[in-house]
Amino acid sequence: MAALVAVMLAALSAEAVQQWLGIPDPGAVTTYGLPALTAIANGSGMVAVGALLLSAFLVPPQKDGILDVDGYRGLRTASIAATVWAVASYALVPLTLSNVSGHPVGEIVSAPNFVTLAVEVSASDAWLKTGVIALIIAGISRMVVRWGWAPLLFVGALTGFLPQAIAGHSSAGGAHDIATNSLMIHLFAAAVWVGGLFAVLMLAFHRSEHLPLALRRFSMLAGFAIAGMAVSGVLNALVRINVGQLLTTDYGRLVLVKIVILAVLGFVGLQQRQRAIPEVGSGSGPFIRYAMVEVALFALVLGVAVGLGRTPPPQATTRPTVMEVQLGYNLEGPPTFARLLFDWRFDLIYGSLAIVLAVAYVLGVRRLAKRGDTWPVGRTAAWLVGCAFLLIGSSSGIGKYAPAMFSVHMESHMILSMLVPIFLVLGAPVTLALRALPPAGRNNPPGPREWLLAAVHNPVSRFLTHPAIAAAIFVVGFYGFYLGGIFGAVVDSHFAHLLMTGHFLLSGYLFYWVAIGIDPHPRPTSPLAKLAMVFGVLPFHAFFAVIMMNEDTAMGGWYYKGLGLPWVDDLMADQKLGSSIAWAAAEVPLMVVMLALLIQWARTDQREARRIDRAADRDNDAELEAYNAMLRELAQKDRRP
Repeated sequence: MAALVAVMLAALSAEAVQQWLGIPDPGAVTTYGLPALTAIANGSGMVAVGALLLSAFLVPPQKDGILDVDGYRGLRTASIAATVWAVASYALVPLTLSNVSGHPVGEIVSAPNFVTLAVEVSASDAWLKTGVIALIIAGISRMVVRWGWAPLLFVGALTGFLPQAIAGHSSAGGAHDIATNSLMIHLFAAAVWVGGLFAVLMLAFHRSEHLPLALRRFSMLAGFAIAGMAVSGVLNALVRINVGQLLTTDYGRLVLVKIVILAVLGFVGLQQRQRAIPEVGSGSGPFIRYAMVEVALFALVLGVAVGLGRTPPPQATTRPTVMEVQLGYNLEGPPTFARLLFDWRFDLIYGSLAIVLAVAYVLGVRRLAKRGDTWPVGRTAAWLVGCAFLLIGSSSGIGKYAPAMFSVHMESHMILSMLVPIFLVLGAPVTLALRALPPAGRNNPPGPREWLLAAVHNPVSRFLTHPAIAAAIFVVGFYGFYLGGIFGAVVDSHFAHLLMTGHFLLSGYLFYWVAIGIDPHPRPTSPLAKLAMVFGVLPFHAFFAVIMMNEDTAMGGWYYKGLGLPWVDDLMADQKLGSSIAWAAAEVPLMVVMLALLIQWARTDQREARRIDRAADRDNDAELEAYNAMLRELAQKDRRP
């Protein structure tokens, strides 16, 4: 149905697309095949995501870690769906080139430079990357049977939607940072919602005993997915059109149709949760009927979404500036202290992450308080400070100016890689989660608490938490990214900026988890070893800053010159300023880390002293008496002739 709706909308908008792009008619094969295959590719990708969600989180594995029948069926379904996803993605490469160039698909395939064009054109290259990811998912899903692979494959399948988000309409023009981020959230939420619905339907048709458990888990997950789709969809639409264009343009009318269908979907899902899910124990018929209605509506949404991708958005009334094209927004002037503090531009990915992490932590503390348990105020304060620094580093004026100036970029980098991880680690989120989440109980399927324990205590975590490995990951990122030429090559890529931020957050968290972490990890480290680890790594950071100061070529100079910021007339001076910030900023985390280590060391001694006192109370100081007796005996031996 999705493919049919997409083809119909493509037929209606084909002439408008050709006029908008200024290209000739590429032929019927491209006009109708492109939207149909796009719907098939996206639909099969969502099925693969849902089948892997089923194996990873909706049904429990056996006690030995091997997937049971339903989990195994999910992996095999994911392998088939991912194969279809890959085939459709590769078939879309020549169709996309045909659509872009206006030449029939036969001429495109027979062209001698077909492979070169496929890689150079962003839209076709995105389908190539999607096909590679889908093939990897299909192959691994066919070979494994253990539960530990299912969560990794689920995350991998979600990444298959990233190339399309990066290369679509959202990646160009003004506000493309908000548009790209919102589209990524929208696609992920849609994949989880649609795929999860397919997964529970599969359980219902096979009359699985795990259906009630899967429905409870998916019902909660679907609520977050619906909210994510709604908010991100509205933001993505507002980037390209205003409210007045919803009824006056083809693009706006399609957006309005999609909004209406999504609203109906939300209502049907609510009815299903209130009426059909409670009756699953007595029969799955009502649930299947509601779910089939949702599937039909989802097919309409998917078809409309493909049609939106083929429909030109309304043209902007003003020509975008160079800054809008490169950054997605304009900068009003040089980065004064006031602008860095108050000129905010909210980051939908990391700004939202900061808020979600803060709210989830507070809810966990509140759950402990409700049952009468206490939680240290200092840990809560540390976590909230870390979330505040994450919000500031990504969404304040520092985050806004960071893509445009190397010096401000280094300020943001120091906050996100050095300060944020320290305070998040001191918040002990794993310990809080283990205390707040209810245990599954004996003979019950594992839940979030058990998943968290499995993530902490496994061979991969044990390898990563080795002090040498954690330190190497933390240090190599600095040298490889900046001095290895990666930064200069990808400085203009919004997605590369997101990946870089994620790497520095995760590598910093891993390092400080080992160095000053309160949470348990599979490789306990003594305070002395932690101190040696910190002092061993920080000089490498200082050397890195000094090396950058002595560079004679501006990193990413071609990009910064293209921006043409009037207040940055000397790129090398700005780079040296950024290097100085990196060198000086290392002192702040060093003081925080040293203070944390001293406090932890003192508390360790206090706990050991209390343990000895308790033991002495139990055995009437037997250990002390034995020690004194030994001293008396030695003294008597010394007094003998």
